[in-house]
Amino acid sequence: MRKLQRKVAALLLFWLLFEQAACNLYDNRYAGDRVIRVVPENEEAAKTLKDLSQQFKVDLWQPGSVSYISKGAFVDVHVSRNTSHILLPYLQQADIQYTVLISDLQKAVENQSGLRLSRNRRSLLGYSYEIYHSLEEIQSWMHHLNKSHPDLVHMFSVGKSYEGRPLFVLKLGKKSRVSKKAVWMDCGIHAREWIGPAFCQWFVKEALQTYQTDPAMRRMLNQLYFYIMPIFNVDGYHFSWTHDRFWRKTRSKNSRFHCHGVDANRNWKVKWCDEGASIHPCDDTYCGPFPESEPEVKAVAHFLRKHRKQIKAYLSFHAYAQMLLYPYSYKYATIPNFSCVESAAFNAVNALQSVYGIRYRYGPASSTLYVSSGSSMDWAYKNGIPYAFAFELRDTGHFGFLLPETLIKPTCTETMLAVKNITMHLLKKCH
Repeated sequence: MRKLQRKVAALLLFWLLFEQAACNLYDNRYAGDRVIRVVPENEEAAKTLKDLSQQFKVDLWQPGSVSYISKGAFVDVHVSRNTSHILLPYLQQADIQYTVLISDLQKAVENQSGLRLSRNRRSLLGYSYEIYHSLEEIQSWMHHLNKSHPDLVHMFSVGKSYEGRPLFVLKLGKKSRVSKKAVWMDCGIHAREWIGPAFCQWFVKEALQTYQTDPAMRRMLNQLYFYIMPIFNVDGYHFSWTHDRFWRKTRSKNSRFHCHGVDANRNWKVKWCDEGASIHPCDDTYCGPFPESEPEVKAVAHFLRKHRKQIKAYLSFHAYAQMLLYPYSYKYATIPNFSCVESAAFNAVNALQSVYGIRYRYGPASSTLYVSSGSSMDWAYKNGIPYAFAFELRDTGHFGFLLPETLIKPTCTETMLAVKNITMHLLKKCH
């Protein structure tokens, strides 16, 4: 009887500690916060929403910048508890309708991340691809694969982040003396988009597990190398786990302002700091003091330049919108190899939809999403990589950046088909 009582007491203590820790996740900073969706019905409503967003310095989830707010396009806004008391009555007074997507942001964060405590020290042998992992866990996993699969995996670093963390990349493929074409894949340029790094890990897992049994995967790894960077923005990703779940930028310091970070997808030397990028260091789309100012961007750009003759596809994974985008992002124009790229995108979204019926829009980023300068995708294309794509993974706003772990598997399963489709397209000659 006493043994049973001790067990019950121990379980109760664990549960109380767990509950307390879960309640204090991110120091309870999102308690009372909401995420709302607004669709401005006319130009006047769009202007009012822009003015209010700037006045109250809200956290825009979609679109990426206040400048993109326009008539008929939905706007997802994270409104703090203090701001909502003033902002929401303003919207009602201006006759601007809104719907609440997330009524309690702290609870939503805990629902996505609350079980972290009980699983953190899970062994690499039981590594789960259906949960989100911290930077330390992902890097340990990379080291483990490098040791356990020497025939197909080689891990290396392309440089160091602003805070001195290594920028690890996995080179995946059957080793060959003959030069092979390659595909570059990066995830987590924006820190809060956790489903990206989850997919990069899923891709590696699928490649290694199905190499012997899937003829398409065997062909892919035999004929190509895959350079996979599971977390591009390592400092920002770490910060999104420890301090601010919705952090987007890098963590570099600005000497003149107290604001940290640069948008790593506005820092590339292609129409740098033009439309869709901000010159203000406190903005989420801040382009940085100069192109490649961020060590993470500079390191990857250097690697891609060095291997540009070998790399034939550049794939970058973001969230959220359910889109497959290709150049140009900085202007409304048709790329020279449009028919080949458009055909690859069309087949990829159809393959993706075949699994669960999830529809992705596809097309040039400028007309499908919005105009943005200094992006990695445009830079890759301009530097001679013929197939450059940016995926915007699930969902379309119901969960936003807080996509539940139960949706990692379906999201990655369908995206895997799209990526395999693009890769197989590479191996054929397109005219």
